Amino acid sequence: MTTRLAQGACAEFAKTITECDINGYAGITGDFNPVHINDVYAGTTRFKGRIAHGMLTAGLISNVIGTKLPGPGTIYLSQNLTFTCPVKVNDTITARVEVTEPPTDKGLTHLKTTCTNQDGTLVLDGTATVIWPR
Repeated sequence: MTTRLAQGACAEFAKTITECDINGYAGITGDFNPVHINDVYAGTTRFKGRIAHGMLTAGLISNVIGTKLPGPGTIYLSQNLTFTCPVKVNDTITARVEVTEPPTDKGLTHLKTTCTNQDGTLVLDGTATVIWPR
């Protein structure tokens, strides 16, 4: 076990979600739900406008896990997610990963995963299990 994977170790990544990001995600996944891509339709929903795909937001967590903590070579085993607030175009989202249990002898590590917007509002809450690279 390394000290960077000690309980409480954390890392973050921030990104402003653009219209291009949302449209690109729709194109890649085929998820053209009009709440994500149609201004007129989305304006009639409870959100009063377009929102980002939840899994686009969750993808920012993957960035942290794969590039920062635990980092390159990490194997993502599972993710539990709760979407707590919509993400809109031009929201700046900060994904945060925190080690909740240090690696076991087999390299399993449990993480707390969250995303907040520019106002500090929690938009995603979850947990993940990964195998850290040795």
